Amino acid sequence: MPPSGSRLKSKARIAAHLDGHRAEALAAWFLRLKFYRIVATRYKTPVGEIDLVAERFGVTVFVEVKARRQASSMAEALVAVNQQRIVRAARYWTAKHPAKAGGNMRFDVIFLAPRQWPRHVINAFDASA
Repeated sequence: MPPSGSRLKSKARIAAHLDGHRAEALAAWFLRLKFYRIVATRYKTPVGEIDLVAERFGVTVFVEVKARRQASSMAEALVAVNQQRIVRAARYWTAKHPAKAGGNMRFDVIFLAPRQWPRHVINAFDASA
């Protein structure tokens, strides 16, 4: 019996997956250099995944990481951020961490492009989006 379709991955798909891991690791180090504490990476929930959960000065920050091949496509990458998925996943995270539920929270996006300094958009969107 041949393997299921979900097990077959093309080289391009594997490369994209590895690029995503690298981008998230780079974004985590970038945040650490800015004195953020990384609480979780690739936090998976039944309603979606959060790339990074970080804290700084008592604020819980949910971070979406977007890597692009060209810096010029960063504007369209912000439009591509699935805000509702991230907000649902953040609500799930706060339900699992009730001590943080009453604190300040925000949603950031970090854009990465080759030969460019990471671009950190603080408070890129709010939970009412």
